[in-house]
Amino acid sequence: MSRPVFTAAWEDNMERSLLQRIEAFLTESAMPPSVFGRAAVHDPRLVSDLRGGREPGTELICRIEHFMNKWRADHRAGHVTPQGDRRLRATRRQCAEARA
Repeated sequence: MSRPVFTAAWEDNMERSLLQRIEAFLTESAMPPSVFGRAAVHDPRLVSDLRGGREPGTELICRIEHFMNKWRADHRAGHVTPQGDRRLRATRRQCAEARA
C-alpha cells in the first residue's frame, strides 16, 4: 500500500477548515481565543496567528483536534470547568467575598 500524497491545495483546505472548526468551537464553548490557544497547545496567540496565515503542522493539528474532542466529551459528561480570564474570575471572587 502506498501512502497518500498530500497536495498544497489539500493542505490549504485543511488549514482553512481547521480555522473554521476552531471558530465554531470558540462559539460553541464561549471560550476566548487566547484561553483556547493556551489550553490546547500552550500558545495564547495561536488563533490570532492562524487568522493571520500561520500554517500549522500535523502534530499541532492533532493536538488542537484532540483538545476540542476531549472538551466536547467532558462537556457532555458534565466535567467541564469554566475557562476564561483568571483576572476576571479573581475580581468576581473578591466582589462576592466583599458582599458576604
